[in-house]
Amino acid sequence: MDTPLREPTFLILTALAAQPMHGYGLIGEVAALSDNRVSLRPGTLYGALDRLVDAGLVEVEREEVVDGRLRRYYRLSASGETTLSAETERLRRNVEAATTRLSKRTRAALPITPRTVGGLA
Repeated sequence: MDTPLREPTFLILTALAAQPMHGYGLIGEVAALSDNRVSLRPGTLYGALDRLVDAGLVEVEREEVVDGRLRRYYRLSASGETTLSAETERLRRNVEAATTRLSKRTRAALPITPRTVGGLA
């Protein structure tokens, strides 16, 4: 899977960077990481997880039965960590470039006040 990653994919990988999680835990963690801007439905999440497993970015760590239902835990693979690191660096560079340009724009927009040099304005 190449970068740039779509935001939901980036957030899923980011959530799994901390620790292995099951699907519903991932839904909550993605919501928390995005300040509730990204809300994943179970069908969307599990489709994304299947694609990430197929791409080798995520691995199934273990399965357990809870209340008669199968709960699958996922973890970030080594390839997923490399991809997430590369995407994080790409985004960091983009943020740095935007911040630099915006700060120049802000400074350029400041009113010029005359300075007193040798008593003259």
